[in-house]
Amino acid sequence: MTAQDFHHVRAWVFDLDNTLYPPSARLFDHIERRMTAWVQQTLGVARAEADRLRRHYWRTYGTTLAGLMAEHGADPGPYLVEVHDIPMDALTPDPVLAARIRALPGRRIVYTNGSAPYAERVLAARGLSGLFDAVYGVEHAAFRPKPERSAFETVFALDGLVPAAAAMFEDDPRNLAVPHALGMRTVHVAPKPEPAPHIHHHTDDLSGFLGRLSA
Repeated sequence: MTAQDFHHVRAWVFDLDNTLYPPSARLFDHIERRMTAWVQQTLGVARAEADRLRRHYWRTYGTTLAGLMAEHGADPGPYLVEVHDIPMDALTPDPVLAARIRALPGRRIVYTNGSAPYAERVLAARGLSGLFDAVYGVEHAAFRPKPERSAFETVFALDGLVPAAAAMFEDDPRNLAVPHALGMRTVHVAPKPEPAPHIHHHTDDLSGFLGRLSA
């Protein structure tokens, strides 16, 4: 990777979970447990079956919520409030990451399959509040999740983003396929690389990667 690879980028799109904080925080473990409990209570199934359905819907539809809406007509509002009602104790401010995000030229955006209010709580816990020009949740995509093309197109149209002048940072490699197809520079942020034609770059250190862009 060289800074020249990003010289054209004027919109920086960041996923939230396991991207703007390290996977070692294991924040999503709390969310997954609350998802399973919600499925168990709402569908009246045993916990093991609820956990199986949660995973099945995520694999099949992109998110557990999308599967619940498609197959059970679930109301997304109460679900999003319930599953994201988790503690932020595992997150700590990262002033170096904050400075490097602030230094990026152009528009800075968060786009998550979670809800925007949840994203704002995470950003506050990480010391990243006020750095982003917009924070988009699944509600801004009419509850359609990444990796669906329509979800990206809805959010990007709402933002006025030009994909050819944008980059996407994301921990889930399948969520980079559409950004790549739209002409974005793609960066997989994860402990281990998963090489694929739609992934331009991989990093296990987002802050270090951004630092090299301005070096």
